[in-house]
This record gives sequence, structure tokens and C-alpha cells, in this order.
Amino acid sequence: MRILVIGGAGYIGSHVTRSFLDRGYRVTVFDNLSSGLRENLFQEAEFVHGDIMQPMQLRSVMAGGFDGCVHLAALKAAGQSMQQPEMYAEANLSGTINILNAASATGLKNIVFSSSAAVFGNPQYLPIDEEHPKEPVNFYGFTKLEIERLLAWFDQLKNINYAALRYFNAAGYDVRGRVSGLERNPENLLPVVMEVAAGIRSRLSIFGHDYPTRDGSCIRDYVHVSDLAEAHVTAFESISKHNLSLAVNLGSETGISVLEMVERARLLTGRPIPADIVGRRAGDPPDLVASSEKARKLLGWLPQYSDIDTLILSTWRAYEKALKIQP
Repeated sequence: MRILVIGGAGYIGSHVTRSFLDRGYRVTVFDNLSSGLRENLFQEAEFVHGDIMQPMQLRSVMAGGFDGCVHLAALKAAGQSMQQPEMYAEANLSGTINILNAASATGLKNIVFSSSAAVFGNPQYLPIDEEHPKEPVNFYGFTKLEIERLLAWFDQLKNINYAALRYFNAAGYDVRGRVSGLERNPENLLPVVMEVAAGIRSRLSIFGHDYPTRDGSCIRDYVHVSDLAEAHVTAFESISKHNLSLAVNLGSETGISVLEMVERARLLTGRPIPADIVGRRAGDPPDLVASSEKARKLLGWLPQYSDIDTLILSTWRAYEKALKIQP
């Protein structure tokens, strides 16, 4: 079967591409390389250097005939989205409309969409399941929720099946070391911790230590990127086989605190990882943990690599390899 992975040179996209290749799919990656990396491209996959803001490029590629596509192309910095909403509206909303229009015009019937836990906003209860109120607190989350609504309309009007996969905190690297490109200017905790461990940054800032959690720092649900990638394959197979659409949460269902992640990273890397405790960031909830029960029931999805040690060690090995760090 043929799959088009839009945004397949990025951090998550490269792992998704790898999972489809491992299952024997013929994969084409479509990416503008604005944040994706050439070193994240695999020889077994065809590569098209294109942009979702160019509708005719999308239509030309999709006209080649695909059984489905994975849509991972988006801007994703929540803070930036509050400062530059027009940029996020164009890239995330207009870009997705271009993808949907191209799919409709070329007869592509299955789309797996990279959504986000940001659609829920601040948790009203834990763990967060699919029925949790959807009240985004940043414009990035708003764009993801609006895209889910667009997908539902195109399902109803154009018979395009979709799977909206709501990630919690993606982390880790391919445990077999096949993805080598490091994220540019990362903002998430684990890659920032790795940059301090590697000497790229001098210190780490821990935002708040007086939250009502077990150690005072924020707790998040980290899910290994390879587990996320596997969910894309099973979601595609489910919606295409059963001719249906779905939206599911993808998390490990286990919370790891900021301090726990930092302390464990110090132990596993053997690096000091200096850190300063600073004030809270506005809008940071104390605790975010997913319920992935629906993904288990519908997709048979179970995380295999989302324990804290695998998250840290697989990431550190990627940094050691890319930066040629001696043990």
C-alpha cells in the first residue's frame, strides 16, 4: 500500500515514516524542510520537496495515487501562537484546507491527523479522556481543534475517513538509532535536558516547585515517539479497513514530574545537568495525564517504550551519536 507522509522529515514524522516502512508500506515524504531535516529522510522512501501552502503541488503529488496520507505539517509552539496567530492560522488552518481540498480532488480517502492534547485546555478532571471538555487555552490548540472539526465535515460531505490522534508529550528517539536528526531550537523538557547534558546550554530552568504534586514540580504524560508512530500505522489500517473515522488520546497514562525527569537523566547520562528553579509559567497546569483506554479498545494500541528510562536513554543516544559525544 502507498502512504503519503506530509511533514515526514520532522521529529515525529520521521518516526512515523520509519514505522510504515517497517510494515512494508511504500512511503512518499512531502516536506518543505522548514523544520524537518534531510538527515531524517530514509533511502527506502521517496521524497518530494514541497509545501502545503502550494495547493497545486499537493494535488500533483496526491494524483500519483495513495491509499492514505498522514498529516503532520504544522507550527506547534503554543506561546508563539499567542503572539503570531495569523501565522498559525495560515500554516495550520489554511494548510490543512489545502490538504483536504487536494484529497477531495484526487480521491484520497484516508487521513491520519497529528492532533494534540492542547485541544482540551486546562484539565477539569484526570485522567483526560476523549469526552473531556475541549476548551483550548492557546491559539495553537484552537487550530488543532478546528482542524478536527474540518475533518469531521469532510468525512460527512466527501466521505474522507480520518483518525485524529491527540498526542500528549512526545519524547524519546527510535530505540534502534535509525533517526539521527536532532530537533532545532527545542522547547520541550527532555531535549532541553539533553542539550544541557551535552553542553549546548549551560543550565536548565525548572518553572515552579510549589505545585500541588508529589514533589512540587509539574507532572506530564510522556509517550515515546516510536509508540506514537506505531499508533499512526494502526489508525490508518483501522479507518481504511472499516471505513470509519475516530479521535483518540495517545498517552502513557503515567505521569512523570519535571524533577523526576531531571534527576533520572543525571543518573542515566552521568552528567551534572545544572538546573535553576524559577517562577511558574502562566498557563501551566500542575498535572496532565491521559486516558488511552479508547485507543486500546479501537486500535489495540499499547505503549511499549514509554517508561522513563527508555525515554531518556533513547534520546541521549541520539544526542551522543549526532554530536559525537564520548561516553
